[in-house]
Formats: sequence, structure tokens, C-alpha cells
Amino acid sequence: MTDHIRNQLETLLVAMWLIGLISLGNAHQTLNAASGITHAKVYFEKGRYGGWPATHGIWSWDNEILVGFTSGVYEDRGSRHHIATDKPVRHLQARSLDGGETWTIEDPNAKHQLLPEGQSLHGTELPGITLPEWQDSPTNIRFKHPDFAMALKLNHNHIGPSRFYLSYDRGRAWDGPFRVPPLNGLKIAARTDYLINSNSECLLFLTAAKANHREGRPFTAKISESGTQWDFVSWIGDEPRGFSIMPSTVRIGPKELYTTIRHQDDSQKGIRAFRSIDNGLSWKREQDPVTNTGAGNPPSLVMLPNKNLALTYGVREAPFRICAKMSSDGGKSWSSEHVIRDDGSSTDVGYPRSTVRPDGRVVTVYYFSDASTGPERYIVASIWSPKSFSSN
Repeated sequence: MTDHIRNQLETLLVAMWLIGLISLGNAHQTLNAASGITHAKVYFEKGRYGGWPATHGIWSWDNEILVGFTSGVYEDRGSRHHIATDKPVRHLQARSLDGGETWTIEDPNAKHQLLPEGQSLHGTELPGITLPEWQDSPTNIRFKHPDFAMALKLNHNHIGPSRFYLSYDRGRAWDGPFRVPPLNGLKIAARTDYLINSNSECLLFLTAAKANHREGRPFTAKISESGTQWDFVSWIGDEPRGFSIMPSTVRIGPKELYTTIRHQDDSQKGIRAFRSIDNGLSWKREQDPVTNTGAGNPPSLVMLPNKNLALTYGVREAPFRICAKMSSDGGKSWSSEHVIRDDGSSTDVGYPRSTVRPDGRVVTVYYFSDASTGPERYIVASIWSPKSFSSN
């Protein structure tokens, strides 16, 4: 074989290899398009750990979406969260102005807002920063302000106490911290889940320590008179043997509420559900939407424009995945599990928060790890259409 022919063959083989790669890439894009699901990286930084949107919250105004999360130093810790617990963490937020397609990272800590504090940080407080003193609840809260947002945070997952922050400009600036009162003497571990009743009244869905001072038992609280009055309303279920935490709640009717809760006991790590038909004064347990989330994960529940419910959650069990279930009857029954993605590389995934765009598509934001990205945990938004999932 002459050198000329050999060179031509080598050129041809390289061209065929490149065409093969392009074909594989196009096939991957077609598969994503066929599934109706796209994934947009929200936050990824080499050597950093992004985690736990459910601990912080999500807020939306049409196609503008704001979500909070933790950023820490990545460290391989075996079977535990891969975050350096002896290094400072930051509480960041990401904003999208186009329905979750693209994102901008914001650092409220740089303005001394939403500062990380307490013993449940998975890291340390920021050095050289004096934490502001907590204030009493303001008495002029305007829950119906068009740009309103409230964030609730805990200092200790077992015994609290808890604080909250208010914004009237879509989270660009936050007032606080304000203390969550110890209602009925409860040790409250608060995360963000609330339903607005009126401009002066809001229902909160929180967690309190059990009788043994361990997490956790969920309950309903009410803020009224624009923040002047705070009241314990009701327990959501009996005290669990293990824990029930992190409610995610929707309003189905004028007095009907439905909540989903992360639950763990000796035999089950899943998601439980409760219904109230008296605006949270009492609750009745419903069918469990999810009986197994692997090592445990909180739910995120949203109501769709057609009044169906969509429940998203992570599964910390191989295949490590992010999933959704649908209900067309207000949570009385649930579809089979629909997989949003199942390419996770570890149990360190999930903690989703979801919101619904004006076009009916759901944006689910969570933290994830996968082999192609590398060891770092990162924040990602999956955008999906409930119509792409069958009702089964």
C-alpha cells in the first residue's frame, strides 16, 4: 500500500469516526426532544458542592423563577454528603428570567442577607462576619404584594430555633432575620412552605421536635393581622416513630388542603400525604404517594393549570434518579412513577423544588451528581411537560 493510499484511508477513517460522534450527539438530542425533557445546569463550580434546594425554597412570578441552595467545598466523604463540614458554606440563589432555560447566580450573603448560621449547615458559618440579631416579626407584612417572597430557615434540624426573611422585590433584597415564635413552646425547625390566604394572613407548614427532642413532627401554623399574631393551628398526623418533615402543600379548594411529607421510620423511607377539608384545622392521612425513596428525600408538590397534581422527588437508591407522579383526582390516587432522569452516580441527589410555568411546563430544580459531569454535586433544572407522561 502506497503512502498516498494509506493517508487517504486514514483520512476516511477519521471522517467516519467524526460522523459517528455527530450521529450519536444528534441521536441524544432527538431522544431528549422525544421525551419532552430538557436539563439546564443552574450552578456548577469545579471543586464546589451545590446542594439542597428543598431546604431553601423556590418562588416564581410567571417566567421569572428564584431558587435557593447551599454552596460548599467539595470533599469526598465516602457514603456521606461530599461536602467539607469544616469549611464555610454560602447560601446562594439562582434566578431565571426565561422559565428555567438560563440562570444567573446571585450571592445575598455578600450583602449580609440570608447568612448561613446554626448547627445544621453541613459546614461552618462565614468567617469574619457578625451575624445580625434576630428581630420580632414585623406587623405590616403584605402577603399579597405582587413581588412578595418569604424564606424560612432553621438553626438546628432537631430543636431549632428558626428564623424568616421577607422580600418585596422578588428576592433581590431580603429583610430579616426575624424569629419564628416558639408556638406553644415548640422547638421549631422551619423550611419554606406556605400558602397565602389574604394580604394579612398566611398558613405555614413547619416541623417541630418530638417529645424526645428529635426531629420531627409536622404541623400547621397561621400568621394573621399582617404578622401581629402567630398561632399554632394543628398537628399533621400522629407523632411518628421515626420522623416526618419538610411538608409541601397545595390548596385544592377554598377550605381543602393537601400536603405531602418526607417520612422515615423503621421500615419505610417514603412520602406520606394528608388532607384537610377545614383549612388546616385538622388533617386525615391519605394513601402514601411514594413508599420508597431509597435513603430518603423530600417531596415537591405543585398544582397544574388543569387542577391535576404533580409530585416530584429524588430516589437515593440505584438507579439514582429524579421522578414524578401525577394525580388527576386531587391526590386520592397516583400514577406510576415517571422518570425525569436516572443517570445519577450516587445517593447524593434530589431535594427538589418545582414550579409551574405559564405554558404549563414544570421546572424542577434539584441537586445531582453524574459520571459525565464529575464528582462535584451541582444544581440542575429539568423542564418537562406533564403531557409527556401517560396517566398510568
